[in-house]
Amino acid sequence: MNEFALPLQIVSRRMVLPNLEIFFPQIIFGTNQSALQSMNRQITDLVQRLIREQGYFQDPMRTQVNGFFELKNNQRGVLSLVIGNYTYPYHAAHGLTILKSLTFDIATGRNYQLRELFKPNADYQRRLDTIIKRQIREREIPIINGFVGVKPDQDYYIADKALVIYYQLYAMTPYVFGFPMFPISVYEIRDIIREDGPLGVMLINR
Repeated sequence: MNEFALPLQIVSRRMVLPNLEIFFPQIIFGTNQSALQSMNRQITDLVQRLIREQGYFQDPMRTQVNGFFELKNNQRGVLSLVIGNYTYPYHAAHGLTILKSLTFDIATGRNYQLRELFKPNADYQRRLDTIIKRQIREREIPIINGFVGVKPDQDYYIADKALVIYYQLYAMTPYVFGFPMFPISVYEIRDIIREDGPLGVMLINR
């Protein structure tokens, strides 16, 4: 990771099929071609996977799909983004949105799993569990299925100097609550962060 790396140049692309409209990001400039192509391929693969998982191809004429994305971090050699997919099957009580995220080292195109952000043998799951449980109490978040804890491949994204852990709809809160999101300052967990990883470069003050 390079703390002096300039932001990537990213454009919005549109995919249109019957009852389907997806907007997704495409990187066009700002790093080497190998990394650029790798990141774009992983983004496209994720978009396609969400479409398949939500059943569009089984019944495209009776399934409405809308896709979107959000850039969460595009600085210091780290790109972190969220891909969202809303699907409404015909006659369903309501649609369902899935959020998934990717966090890249823009120099290599590598996508990091949550566990890879921390030092080897760091008890990061227990540490993050403790912080999230505290936020649940302080923010009075309604829990219906119990706290499910943090997994090694937990959904997350990076937003400047915060690690944001999030859970899917129905994972532990009522549908009306939306997506439970838990921002954690990098300074609160700096002792377990890998210095050569995406969170490590966010620790540098400048």
